[in-house]
Amino acid sequence: MISHVDAHHHFWQPARGDYGWLRPDVAALRALYRDFMPADLAPQLQAHGVVQTVLVQAAATEAETAFMLSLATSNNFIGGVVGWVDLADAGAASTLARWAEQHPKLKGVRPMLQDIADIDWIARAPHPSAVAALQRLGLRFDALVKPQHLGALLQFVKAWPQLPVVIDHAAKPQLADGWKAPWAEGWRRQIAELAAHPQVCCKFSGLLTEAPPSSGADTLRPVWEHLLQCFGPQRLMWGSDWPVVNLARDYAGWVDISNQLIGELSGDEQASVCRLCATRFYALEHPPE
Repeated sequence: MISHVDAHHHFWQPARGDYGWLRPDVAALRALYRDFMPADLAPQLQAHGVVQTVLVQAAATEAETAFMLSLATSNNFIGGVVGWVDLADAGAASTLARWAEQHPKLKGVRPMLQDIADIDWIARAPHPSAVAALQRLGLRFDALVKPQHLGALLQFVKAWPQLPVVIDHAAKPQLADGWKAPWAEGWRRQIAELAAHPQVCCKFSGLLTEAPPSSGADTLRPVWEHLLQCFGPQRLMWGSDWPVVNLARDYAGWVDISNQLIGELSGDEQASVCRLCATRFYALEHPPE
């Protein structure tokens, strides 16, 4: 078994009150409306050889980032945290500096771009001092985008060529609509354009919830092959998107499906996708024994 770093998962407690998207009255999300905490995930990590994880924000609040950093302090398997600040606020720079000084496991930030009505927000709204602080502090940028955001993301990447960027969930290709739908041509082209910038990586995660029900490796193969062609195994990282993945499969199911594709690579290439890319990108320390 090749050891893994899970480069993308979440924890949450709905009673905290800042997960605006997580509503019990939305039938499709009802299964997620409960606490998901380290004790729930730990057995899955052990069963599938996951030695370290990256915990990613799920609420657009600084309070949730503080919550995640506290979890990372008390759970050694969490190697890094991707939090949230309002990048449009000049004051974000001081917040980032304070967090980075106090919490070495803070590795980056993620604005919830997919939920912002202005699809060009990332190209126009971030305050230069906030983005410069990310670079100065050695932090990274997670891009939570859909295909319609890729053009603006490309502008952002060009404007900040020294900032490491990772595209979450391969920009959520809308597989349920099929490859003849309007999203597909632009997704292929703009993913390739973004991959031409060496500071950009991509997460192989979050795809089953964009695909038709009961999809397997064959459904994901066109996405996987395009990502592999564009980024190569050195700039692709595996993630579970747990617990959101539970809407389509459980953790074990995603491991099985993704391994069918990753397993076709050489041993060194598998190690890169499963562990080494995430370790390099997020500058993770070696996992505890």
